[in-house]
Amino acid sequence: MPSSPKLLHHGRPVPRRSTVVVLGTCLLIGFSGFIFGLTAIFSSGRQKCTIAEPRSVRVVWEKEGVSKDTGSSGGQIGKRRKVMGFVGIQTGFGSTGRRRSLRRTWMPSDRQGLQRLEESTGLAFRFVIGRTRDQTKMSELKKEVAEYDDFLLLDIEEQYSMLPYKTLAFFKAAYALYDSEFYVKADDDIYLRPDRLSLLLAKERSHSQTYIGCMKKGQVFTDPKLKWYEPLGQLVGGEYFLHAYGPIYALSVDVVASLVALKNDR
Repeated sequence: MPSSPKLLHHGRPVPRRSTVVVLGTCLLIGFSGFIFGLTAIFSSGRQKCTIAEPRSVRVVWEKEGVSKDTGSSGGQIGKRRKVMGFVGIQTGFGSTGRRRSLRRTWMPSDRQGLQRLEESTGLAFRFVIGRTRDQTKMSELKKEVAEYDDFLLLDIEEQYSMLPYKTLAFFKAAYALYDSEFYVKADDDIYLRPDRLSLLLAKERSHSQTYIGCMKKGQVFTDPKLKWYEPLGQLVGGEYFLHAYGPIYALSVDVVASLVALKNDR
């Protein structure tokens, strides 16, 4: 017996309620994704770099201590950064090649690499250099700072006879900028193993007054016509005081704090 159109109409499958809910949810998710994509596209040009603060800084000295000054890249020296050790690599205007070699070996040449090294070892690394009256050399240094941003710039004349004062200025500047357990002085011809240095300093953290490095008692040999040895500020002849010596050594925070407390630069 042929079926009537009415019976055929009532025989169609009716969508279940769960199916309708699933389809509605999918449409909602798709629409939300579309809106999120548009938002990301239009806001991508306004995103800021995750490391906005400059790493290279310029330190100016006053008679009564350290003056917080603007960084060489225009940033402000703010709160002291907390690290286990701060490593200042002493360098000069004639050591461009040495710095290039270090950046090609153990020291990262980019911001992200420096940050990863600091996070993995607890150590911060910066080249330390003074100033010169040679405007050409200063211009070249500014270009290098702008490219790598890994300097600590001291307001002191960069010359061999001023090395003791530069060393003292470095420790004072490092102490002002970094809340560190150790402050390390290194030369720019040193090829470091940052991981081993980190382990060494970590083992000495319990000692508050520590010097790690070589000691030497020096002798002064000058032209017989000279009666005064300028860097020492004393008459020449014989041996002078036992002192820290070598291409790398470390001072604990208590020792550096005592240097910072000195009223003069002797």
